[in-house]
Amino acid sequence: MTDTKYTPTIGLEIHAELKTKTKMFCDSPNDPEEKAPNVNICPICMAHPGTLPVPNKEAIRHVLRVGIALNGVLADFTEFDRKNYFYPDIPKGYQISQYQFPLVSGGQLEGAEITRVHLEEDTARSSHDKGAYSLVDFNRAGVPLMELVTEPVIESAEHAGRFARELQLLLRYLGVSDANMEKGEMRVEANISISTTKEFGTKVEVKNLNSFRSVERAIEYETQRQQEVIESGGTVVQETRGWDENKQETFSQRKKESSHDYRYFPDPDLPKLKLSEIKEFKKEDLTKTIPELPWEKRKRYVEEFGIKSEDMEVFVRDPDLAKFFEETVGHAGSDIKSFAKLASNYLTSDLLGLAGGDIRTTKATPETFTRLVAMAAAGELSSRAAKDILAEMHEHGGNPETLAEEKGLLQQNDEDEIRALVQTIIDEHSDVVADYRAGKASALQFLIGQAMKATRGAANPKLLVKFFEQTIGKNP
Repeated sequence: MTDTKYTPTIGLEIHAELKTKTKMFCDSPNDPEEKAPNVNICPICMAHPGTLPVPNKEAIRHVLRVGIALNGVLADFTEFDRKNYFYPDIPKGYQISQYQFPLVSGGQLEGAEITRVHLEEDTARSSHDKGAYSLVDFNRAGVPLMELVTEPVIESAEHAGRFARELQLLLRYLGVSDANMEKGEMRVEANISISTTKEFGTKVEVKNLNSFRSVERAIEYETQRQQEVIESGGTVVQETRGWDENKQETFSQRKKESSHDYRYFPDPDLPKLKLSEIKEFKKEDLTKTIPELPWEKRKRYVEEFGIKSEDMEVFVRDPDLAKFFEETVGHAGSDIKSFAKLASNYLTSDLLGLAGGDIRTTKATPETFTRLVAMAAAGELSSRAAKDILAEMHEHGGNPETLAEEKGLLQQNDEDEIRALVQTIIDEHSDVVADYRAGKASALQFLIGQAMKATRGAANPKLLVKFFEQTIGKNP
């Protein structure tokens, strides 16, 4: 654990592959599901001599919409730059990116300020056979890549994880990226330093973070490592480090480059853009395309439905489940908050489990589910009976009223019948009754359980408690 006298300072660089039909500067397909190597390529993304790139309008539009959602400043003038470095996965010997004039400047997300959001092209994918040889698949080369850079204002691994999760959610809400980390569609790099003063320490960049857990663990490990270096009298070196998932530790890769090492300069093959002159990029038109955002949905769910935060977060992260829930509540009567809380509980605790986490697989509908919840709320079904009927509805569909009748699960509220049942249970379990009178509180639950078993869960449990306590007395 990092000593409290050291303050960690963390900045994130996050890349996300954008959802477009074609690549960033050519018409080769952008298909992340393609398994065969080197089929989605062309002379442009393979950097053949004499070829000229053309910007992908949809990719630019995607990044501008992200900027609006983040409350950033959209550029009017922008251009693309060449980022020069040599590596086998970039066929041109440079990467087309943005440097001085990014598409978006500023903004805020999850309590952290954004420095910039810009566009660039992705690199190819290299694979290595234990040092014998390396292969390069160029299907990914030239895919539109959004890069978001935060200010160095994140002070914990947990905050970094929250930020990355919220960004992934935002990208999915906007429909600009699936951002699946396990597929490499979203990649996180963390710049980490520690200091005992207000001055920043020496920055170390950690790469190869392919899950949110890895992001958090790598930051925790690296802050601890830097502390140990300093405490032992050493000096933290500015470098790029990788993350070893198996060893759960960072390792040195290379000396950290600075921006001047890349020798950025404007790409002469691509036009400079004045976005206000291009209809598709006008802010007022783009703003109309922004859906309800995650934080807006959270606020609305609290105000309209009053459901617990754990359930709310499940709905925010699962649009299909949220749609099912809202259609359910839409059929409710006047007391929406009370109904919504009960519906939310049955939906997240029971139906979602029956559906294996995917509400699209259920044969229950929002309308029939609403009627089931209403029956439970009105005392027509016990909680146990409601769960049993819900399981049947999930598997085969059907109306809850019909199923309750067929299975004899309508809750018994006839006080004379329940009073008689209570007496029968007392007569059959006199030893348990004696235990209860002697102070064993759990004995009452046994008696209630026997009554519920006798009625297949149909007896009203509140009436059972009432008549058991009236007949044998309350526990001393």
